[in-house]
Order: sequence, then structure tokens, then C-alpha cells
Amino acid sequence: MGPRRVGRSRVGRSRLDQPIAPRRITLRPDYDPEAFGKLSERFARFMGTARFIVYMTVVIIIWLVWNTWGPQSIRFDSHAKNYTLLTLILSLQASYAAPLILLAQNRQADRDRVQFEEDRNRNERNMADTEYLTREVAALRIALGDVATRDFIRSELQRMLDELDTRQSEARSTDETD
Repeated sequence: MGPRRVGRSRVGRSRLDQPIAPRRITLRPDYDPEAFGKLSERFARFMGTARFIVYMTVVIIIWLVWNTWGPQSIRFDSHAKNYTLLTLILSLQASYAAPLILLAQNRQADRDRVQFEEDRNRNERNMADTEYLTREVAALRIALGDVATRDFIRSELQRMLDELDTRQSEARSTDETD
């Protein structure tokens, strides 16, 4: 038999490591925001093309021709009623297009914001690397200041040669006088 627990029972208590289950039923539709966002971007991208404008223009021209000059018995949106159905359809299309385009713009703004942050971080790293390399180059220049350069060695050798030439000239002149 194991040790017996003394104190309060754990029955009926919620655990702190688990989220609380919703207490009421919600009637909100369940959807994937990412898939909906991608759909809105595709829709906005299509609506911003010349192809969409051509398609829309062709549909409207056919609609107007059909309902203006077509036989009276097959007209469904007459000119006498100022093309009410066409107006409603275009209004409905605009009422759905505007929020979808705004959603696509918001998603693009979020991507731009993330890209801006990445660019800023990359620029900060590049600046830090540049500063480090600048300090290293400065340290190398200081260290090279103590090292004999080619020009310095050449000038010293030239000075020594000149000094040897003068000594040899002096030695010859003293040998000739003796």
C-alpha cells in the first residue's frame, strides 16, 4: 500500500498547466486564417491585372447588349429598370473585393515589417563587422609602423653605400699621397 495523501482532494480542481476549456458554446465559424489570407492575396493579385479588367469589361458589355437589344422575353435586367441587377452584382463584388484587398495589403505590410526588421538586424551586424575590421586594420597599421619598410631599408643601404664610397675615396686619396 502506497503513502496516503493528507489534505485536499484533487478532484474538481483545474490544473495550472492546461488551458481552461471554454464554458459556453460559440457559433463562430472555424477557418484557417493562413489559407484565407493566401486566398485573399490571390484574389487581390488577380483583381489588379489587366486580364481581370478585360474580363469584367466583356461581361458588362455582354450584359448591357443582351438586356438592351435582346428579345424582350429573354431580358432579365431591363434598361427600363436601370440595370438594377447589374448594379447589385457590381456592388456585391465591390463589397467583397475591398475587405479582401485590405486583408492582402495587411499581410503584405506584415511581411514588409518582418523584412525591414531582418534588414535592420543584418545592417547592424554589417556595421559591427565593419567597425571590428576597421579596428583590426588600425591595429595592423600601428604594428607595421614599427617594422622596417622597403623604402626605409633602401634609404639605409643607399646611405651605407654612400658612406663606403666616401671612405674608399678617402682611402685612395691617402694612398696616393703616400
